[in-house]
Order: sequence, then structure tokens, then C-alpha cells
Amino acid sequence: LEQVMDAVAKNAGEGYPPYNIEHLDGDILRISLAVAGFAREDLAITQEASQLIIRGRQGEDGADKTYLHRGIAARQFVRKFVLADGMEVADAFMENGLLHVDLTRPEPVTNERTIPIR
Repeated sequence: LEQVMDAVAKNAGEGYPPYNIEHLDGDILRISLAVAGFAREDLAITQEASQLIIRGRQGEDGADKTYLHRGIAARQFVRKFVLADGMEVADAFMENGLLHVDLTRPEPVTNERTIPIR
């Protein structure tokens, strides 16, 4: 519990990249990160225990360029999300500069049985 709280506290002050969390139909949640300038190869999504970790690292493709103004961030990032028990990553895709990660919560299995009284 201390490790999870420590990770959340360290991540709380970080604002890059910005993200949205939306509730779709049923039990589907979608996390959308603004990753303009990143290619699929620059991004990695992993799940460690109850944490979803999204990493981005761009190559030094502009090292031979001379910029008059450089306002587009080309920095690496690590964004962590603590998942509720039972949440699973269903899909991940990029569209219009956004990385979408869909999460589902499987239906709980109810094990009901009758207990005889003696």
C-alpha cells in the first residue's frame, strides 16, 4: 500500500502528457493521452500488478536540424495509473495524435451454494 501511495504521490505533480478518462458503454473505461509527435514505436504500455504504465521516448531525429523556434516537446514520459481490482486492458490504439487505452471490468462471478443445516 505504501508503494502504491508513493507512486501516486510522485506522479501527481506531473502534467505531461495530458490525459482524459471517460466512461464508455457498459463496463468500459477509456484513457486517452495526447501524444502528438510520438509514433507507435516510441510508446510502450505495460501492466505491473495493479498499475498501468505508459512510457514514451522519442528518438533524436531532429539532432541534425537547426530550429528557429522549438515549441513542440520532444521529451520522454512515464505515466502511471492505479487500476481497480479485476480491471483488464482490452485494447490500445492511436488516432489523431491520441493514444487510447480501453479497460474493462469483467463481470464478477457469483458462486452461490446452499448450505444444509443439520
